[in-house]
Amino acid sequence: MTTSLPADFRAFHQLHRKAYIDRAVVYLGNHADAEEAVDAAFEQLLRCWPKVLTMENPAAYAWKVMKNRAVDLARARKRGPALLDNATFETALLRDAVDPIAVLEESLNLYQAIKKLPERQQDVVILLHCRGYSVAETATHLGITEAGVRSTVRYARRRLQQLLAKEER
Repeated sequence: MTTSLPADFRAFHQLHRKAYIDRAVVYLGNHADAEEAVDAAFEQLLRCWPKVLTMENPAAYAWKVMKNRAVDLARARKRGPALLDNATFETALLRDAVDPIAVLEESLNLYQAIKKLPERQQDVVILLHCRGYSVAETATHLGITEAGVRSTVRYARRRLQQLLAKEER
């Protein structure tokens, strides 16, 4: 990004780019594709930046643009979502586990359950628990309130418990 871009766009880009890439990596399965999708999203946002700024929730709109660009890139490359189809989720638990196979199996069950969550719940769980963002950071990137993040993650946890309990039976 060059300095000839609007200052507010540069600030928005700086604030959100890392989180967008983190989320796109989970969907696309690799960092290079994620960067490509996120860069395309920011190019799209820049083309209509004055209009974006007049929207009620520019962050929520931009998040959706980024996710759509990730989906478009996956489709163009004839791939589905990479969520859980690769080693996107790295965990320190495996390195220190007494039984890494059991931990891996449990993790895979959890990730399969995450795939079944509604889109917003997936986003919140991935940013908070898989990528390590705080509630405030997650709220900022998704364009929702902190209370909205806490409520969404509460519903997601309940749903994950139901899905995992069903899986155990």
